[in-house]
Amino acid sequence: MSGMLLSMLVFSPLVGIVILAFLPKNNEKLIKIVGFCATLLPLILAFIIYGGFNQAETNSQFVESYRWLAFGDSKDLPIQQLVINYELGITGLSLVLILLTAIVATLASIASIHIKKEWKGYFMLFLLLELGMLGVFASENLLLFFVFFELTLVPMFFLIGKWGYDDKERAAYSFLIFNGIGSAILLIVFAALFAKTGTLNINQLVEIMSFPDKHLANFGISESFRFGIATALLIAFGVKLPIFPLHSWMLRVHVQAPPAIVMIHSGILLKIGAYGLIRLGIGVFPDEFQSMAAVLAVLGVINLLYGAFLALIQSDFKMVLAYSSISHMGIVLIGLGAMNSSGIQGAIFQVISHGLISALLFFLIGVIYERVGTSRIDNLGGLAKVMPITSGFLLAGAMASLGLPGMSGFVSEFMAFLGLFGTMPLIAAIGALGIILTAAYLLRAVLNVTFGKTKTYKNEIRDIQPIEAVPIVVLLGFIIGIGVFPNILSQSLQTTLELIMLGIGG
Repeated sequence: MSGMLLSMLVFSPLVGIVILAFLPKNNEKLIKIVGFCATLLPLILAFIIYGGFNQAETNSQFVESYRWLAFGDSKDLPIQQLVINYELGITGLSLVLILLTAIVATLASIASIHIKKEWKGYFMLFLLLELGMLGVFASENLLLFFVFFELTLVPMFFLIGKWGYDDKERAAYSFLIFNGIGSAILLIVFAALFAKTGTLNINQLVEIMSFPDKHLANFGISESFRFGIATALLIAFGVKLPIFPLHSWMLRVHVQAPPAIVMIHSGILLKIGAYGLIRLGIGVFPDEFQSMAAVLAVLGVINLLYGAFLALIQSDFKMVLAYSSISHMGIVLIGLGAMNSSGIQGAIFQVISHGLISALLFFLIGVIYERVGTSRIDNLGGLAKVMPITSGFLLAGAMASLGLPGMSGFVSEFMAFLGLFGTMPLIAAIGALGIILTAAYLLRAVLNVTFGKTKTYKNEIRDIQPIEAVPIVVLLGFIIGIGVFPNILSQSLQTTLELIMLGIGG
């Protein structure tokens, strides 16, 4: 049974989908309970896998491989038959992202209590989305990765377009178009690699590309081909991350999608872009990405400063957080651009940290929106008097996002900039201005909302309810836990970092 543990994890949301299919569509309470309980199964399985993961092992673990597709003999390749297997497996990086996915999905299902219509369809799409995300991080084969990657687009499109706010249709189509372009580029890249090497197994591609003198001549792979593929991967995953100027779609999604879906989008789906750059970009094409290190660093600084400057002048709190996500993804690029152990570790920490912090902040804004009916900063004020607990949590989330010591944001930013200062001190110094701007825009928004001039609200405003406090307390617990004990993450990631550094000659 343990040999199929990853498949059980990936497809476990199907249990909830099947049960929901037989429930009456008007039984709101039962549907929401089943939708929440269905997310507990992947959460439990994710922790079982975490408990069985050997942190000292360098190879992929919980590996599954079955014959999936096979093509006729090929006379042009050293490999006589083109075979695509169903292959699952996890590394330390995959493991922490699977845990993040399971945790955020469970908490987002609690946040879905505010969904007011068509609950059955909502939760079935929600669980299908979770299935796709788990599959992306568990895949060891590029075609399987692509299938799960595409699987996330369909439910996300409908979750935005059906349950979002006023301009939801435009946001949904914008999401689909931009991510569809990224998917098309990925498909071309994967097809080209398969045609040249005869394999889509990630570990085999790492072996082929990491030892050019031994392998590449046999496959007829030139340096220009490798560089072109690496550049295409940067663009494809740059759409998902997103990298400026490929970011406009994300702003609409963060503003128009329901809070629970934004928690998943900002907390998990954006991280697929970072995961792809690390696992498939730097992992498979280390030399090419090392030659693009300065480009990555500059793009990171642009993201960081552009997002921070725009966040500083926004009048809608959702837009502040949307531009903040762009800015914080710049820190991921800065860490990757450093091309050293500190920088890459900082980038991975930022992926996890931002996933937790953004999910927390978007959930809190969703709670406020449910009470007040607006997220505009100038229409909010004095919330500390009517919602003191919510206001306190909002301030704590802002402190985490601006990098307060003792919280996860500080650890990730410190390591990322430490790495870049070691290789490109001038670019790092310019990027450090973004840290100051982050404090400015977050404190401006939070203090105006909580301690600004008290507004007159139409109805009596209730503070946070016990069920709503669960996601907040859990997310804050992880944020503080990682900030105080960063070794929680670094142990699982150590072998991954060693392999990356070996690839880039570090």
